[in-house]
Amino acid sequence: MNNDNWGARARIGMFIVGSEAVPEAEWQAMAPRGVSVHSARVSASAPWAAWRPDRRGVDLADDLARGCRQFAAMRLSAVVLGHTSSSVLGGKGWDAAAISEMRAILGAAVQVTTNGLDTIAALHAIGARQPFLVVPPWFTDAVVSAALGYYADHGFHLAGHMRHDPGEKWRHVPPQDLYAHGMGFDQEIEPLYQQIVNACPPAADTVFIAGTGFRCIAIIEALEAALDRPVVTANQASLWRCLRLSGVNDAIQHYGRLCQSKIS
Repeated sequence: MNNDNWGARARIGMFIVGSEAVPEAEWQAMAPRGVSVHSARVSASAPWAAWRPDRRGVDLADDLARGCRQFAAMRLSAVVLGHTSSSVLGGKGWDAAAISEMRAILGAAVQVTTNGLDTIAALHAIGARQPFLVVPPWFTDAVVSAALGYYADHGFHLAGHMRHDPGEKWRHVPPQDLYAHGMGFDQEIEPLYQQIVNACPPAADTVFIAGTGFRCIAIIEALEAALDRPVVTANQASLWRCLRLSGVNDAIQHYGRLCQSKIS
């Protein structure tokens, strides 16, 4: 019989930005046989769960809560809130608060995580202490600042950071408007590769590419060869962690040293 991608080994749900195609494409490229990926889209502003006034909990955005109710009936092994911006803008404690609210809908049997926690676990797994942070061009100054603070709060001493320059065509467009103008679907990986190779500081022990909508997994292997450092990306980290949380320990070829690692 032919493969029908039924998800016999693991069935993973992920929440992604409503207008993005990159997360699904990258996960489908990397996922091992027997693992199916199911996405739900969220159109809310970041973070996708707003802190309550007393900061003792969060309220899920309508799209996120509705998606959790739908996912709850799908016998999923893991669910990830796949949005770097939500984790970094939510700040300290937000990931745990969002997971608590999601788990109340999804049920205790489902492993629930966020892209922020996945990237932290991935960086620890490959022994990163001083990563070089690369962010997409649509991250505003406020989001970049939040990301720097988020990873510093989790014990990483960043060796530097870089916001990718998408080229002359886009330089007149403010970061927050790039997706609306179509930049998300005009991403080119060759210039990204060259900019990272040129900018990576000697002190960096890892390259960390943030942003689940940032097209980049095709250059992981080439970057690791050129820089002799491990590379962690947002979608790679979340797929890796969801697989491990689902009990799937396959080594995945061609997508970096991380995908050879077991979760700590």
